[in-house]
Amino acid sequence: MSTSERPRILVVGGGYVGLYAARRIMKKMRYGEATVTVVDPRSYMTYQPFLPEAAAGSISPRHVVVPLRRVLPGAEVLTGRVMNIDQDRKVASIQPLVGETYELPFDYLIIALGAVSRTFPIPGLAENGIGMKGVEEAIGLRNHVLEQLDKADSTTDEDVRRKALTFVFVGGGFAGAETIGEVEDMARDAAKYYPNVKREDMRFILVDAADKILPEVGPQLGEWGLEHLRERGIEVYLSTSMKSCVDKHVVLANGLEVDASTIVWTAGVKPNPALARFGLPLGPRGHVDTSEQLQVQGTDYIWAAGDNAQVPDIAARKAGVENAWCPPNAQHALRQAKVLGDNVVSGMRGFPQQTYSHANKGAVAGLGLHKGVAMIVVGKTKIKLKGRLAWYMHRGYHGMAVPTWNRKIRVFADWTLAMFLKREVVSLGAMENPREEFYEAARPAPAPARAAVPANGATAEQAAEKAKAS
Repeated sequence: MSTSERPRILVVGGGYVGLYAARRIMKKMRYGEATVTVVDPRSYMTYQPFLPEAAAGSISPRHVVVPLRRVLPGAEVLTGRVMNIDQDRKVASIQPLVGETYELPFDYLIIALGAVSRTFPIPGLAENGIGMKGVEEAIGLRNHVLEQLDKADSTTDEDVRRKALTFVFVGGGFAGAETIGEVEDMARDAAKYYPNVKREDMRFILVDAADKILPEVGPQLGEWGLEHLRERGIEVYLSTSMKSCVDKHVVLANGLEVDASTIVWTAGVKPNPALARFGLPLGPRGHVDTSEQLQVQGTDYIWAAGDNAQVPDIAARKAGVENAWCPPNAQHALRQAKVLGDNVVSGMRGFPQQTYSHANKGAVAGLGLHKGVAMIVVGKTKIKLKGRLAWYMHRGYHGMAVPTWNRKIRVFADWTLAMFLKREVVSLGAMENPREEFYEAARPAPAPARAAVPANGATAEQAAEKAKAS
């Protein structure tokens, strides 16, 4: 780490806000003006809107992540966690991946921890559920689904087969609808290569406690998306919750019970619970309470934005919506990060802070290959698209929004190749335990059992010879 006496800007979290804010600060500040330090348990940022396509094999998982050290060459990147913040001393306690916890002084602080999956105390969920917040989970889901097709194609046990081909998804927002749409598409394609598995044998179930899906695109497109999924054979149960999934036996509040090998949880997000240890002012749902300038309330050296912050939605409030807060989506996070970065540099130089205000530009969602919905806001007009055109809008928007030209080119190359080559349907489930086969081959053989020794001290062979002679 740097031993420089320059002011340190500590960025807690390397996601959307952490990455973009650090890049903005390094672009705006003068050479040697400050040291930027980014702390995150992972050494990369994940572009989460691409996780459903990564799970379906449409994009290589490596192209969904952005290495922090590569895109932040002038910053310190520490792989670890911030365990505590002493605001009086301006010191953070850092827990690295390996070794002792140490203290790191700072002058300016950015809170960008993001969000984690919002879960409930449902019996069996922790043991059997699969989330969709990280690229590791997307890879795991893809391998798991294809592994279930392998099982179903090879078994003669009808109960095992039925359970393997039952897939339950909980949550009907962007993450849930996009993931079930992409995974169903992949499973449909993969079934062509399994002689004993047909799409009609599979059962896809989408559950949501709300009375609609895809609320972000409005009721009309949400209803179209619902009918589209049902036309593809996906069972959708609204105003319904999951009561338990012990031993992968799913029980829904509407009385439906099924055995499902795959249970995917995408029922919303909540602020990172680590925020409670930092001594910052929090809103009623655990978000860091910030001003319109993204400064944490009551401070002049701490900023926060993104999914872990409660940021006033100025545009919505001007339109007459009282107590409106910016929703936790990438559209706001990317724009907040730029304003935050500018405000940190202004704060260092003693200049006024800029107010964050952004009007919603719409929303796009992909529901599988050539299928999607999009709501584009142009002035006061809302343009609603569905089907293939909306799918093009979805890919175009996110293809340009993913950070760095390196990743943009790789993603578009994946999509271009997919136009001419068939989708890969191989499961690499052994990746989760890559050393298992080597361990079986290399582990020492068990020691041979020692011959029993009689009480008189003679071996069994000596005792037999003695008995024969007598």
